[in-house]
Amino acid sequence: MSIVVTGATGHLGRLAVEGLVAAGTDPSTVVAAGRNPERLATLAGELGVRTALIDYADPASLETAFADADVLLFVSGSEVGQRVAQHQAVVDAAVAAGVGRVVYTSAPHADTSELVLAPEHKATEEALRASGLTWTFLRNNWYTENYAGTLQQARATGEVVTSTGDGRVASATRADYAAGAVAAVLGSGHENRVYELSGDVAWSFDEFAATASEVLGTPVTHRSVSADEQLALLRSAGLDEGTAGFVVALDQGIARGDLADATDDLRTLIGRPTTPLADALRALL
Repeated sequence: MSIVVTGATGHLGRLAVEGLVAAGTDPSTVVAAGRNPERLATLAGELGVRTALIDYADPASLETAFADADVLLFVSGSEVGQRVAQHQAVVDAAVAAGVGRVVYTSAPHADTSELVLAPEHKATEEALRASGLTWTFLRNNWYTENYAGTLQQARATGEVVTSTGDGRVASATRADYAAGAVAAVLGSGHENRVYELSGDVAWSFDEFAATASEVLGTPVTHRSVSADEQLALLRSAGLDEGTAGFVVALDQGIARGDLADATDDLRTLIGRPTTPLADALRALL
């Protein structure tokens, strides 16, 4: 079986490539595809996988990389606002290359969520459904690693400031999600299936602060503010208007409950519990 992994020079994609090889996949059947030639060379040297230099904005590079792929692990792009066109190019190239199945890393409840990031994922899922390709949607909840900066803020100031209210986040680690992707790529029975992947536990920011206190060995509190107050604080900290507004929109999504759905899909796929919040935060220190 030939497997192509896009985004292989990013965090999740690299972990997936490593996981495929660790699971016993012949490295010569794995193509690590990405935009950074130096990182691709490192992957080839360390793991023995094949590589392909691609860009979601360069359709010709995609079709060449996807040739003869039985499974394409399609890691969603990182350029918010450009992903609809870029992802459509990936879908079109997969169709042209005759890819057997596409495993796509989407967003939680992408087809119904009001989360600010959901529309681009919804559009990609719709494109895959309309393409005639066989697909698997891995709707990844939040990465715990997204809060590395929050943990450092807690260490420096003794508090975590959000406008999330009592909202909860069912996060898991990148390694957890990568393991889920490997299981979906290598396993059977995943054709045209949707998985809502998350951590086993949805935590609040009061609980995040308590866990940070435990991990850091120093008191940390959660200061809950309004969206307007948070926006003003972020502006005063030097964030530009667009970035500050995006952060507030994410927090408001959490307050609505957009990331609160803790399911057993990921735990079932990987055959083990997901990484507890405390362990994940310790790994960020």
